[in-house]
Amino acid sequence: MAKIHPCLPSSSSSSSSSSFSTNQRETYTIWMKSLVLNSNGYTVYNSNGSVVFRIDNYDSKCSNEVYLMDLRGNVVCTILRKKLLNFGLWDCYNDKDSRRPWFKVGKNFDLFNKESIYDVLVGTNEAQSLCSLNHTMEGSFHNLEFKIIDVEGKVAAEVHRKQSSSGVVLGEDVLCVTVEPHVDHIFVMALVAINGLIHHKM
Repeated sequence: MAKIHPCLPSSSSSSSSSSFSTNQRETYTIWMKSLVLNSNGYTVYNSNGSVVFRIDNYDSKCSNEVYLMDLRGNVVCTILRKKLLNFGLWDCYNDKDSRRPWFKVGKNFDLFNKESIYDVLVGTNEAQSLCSLNHTMEGSFHNLEFKIIDVEGKVAAEVHRKQSSSGVVLGEDVLCVTVEPHVDHIFVMALVAINGLIHHKM
């Protein structure tokens, strides 16, 4: 585990599941492995090397229902996959009893773009319509690296392969996630999970 975390030093104190965003940029390490032996999922470490989020799918890979949890096992959001023809559509709920998804993720069919692009349609609260904010996930068809672009076209978070302190690139299942200030960390971690499901990595 020492080779997996910590990531590059964060500019602020470590976050917890109760702190959805911070005033400064935060850096996490994600290992696309579950803490449970022989299980699928992922584990998120903060810059101090502490586990802050996790997903445990047990013996089910590419599950249609995934729970993002904090270290203690409290569910912070639920991801449901719905089949739309041959392509996946994901709904994410931050309240399991809510009838309105927090956000939706669907494939963007831009035939002229060589990258993999997914639209992220966000409803800010139940009084407003869903899809009030539009983000995109832009990355490669072949790996887990991608960027989250906000409604203003700015990078809200970036996911890339983690490098060791000596510059050695680690395995494809070890990622470094940089989250910009005032961006919801759970939102980002949920999108990382969905990207992992898209690529059949968890």
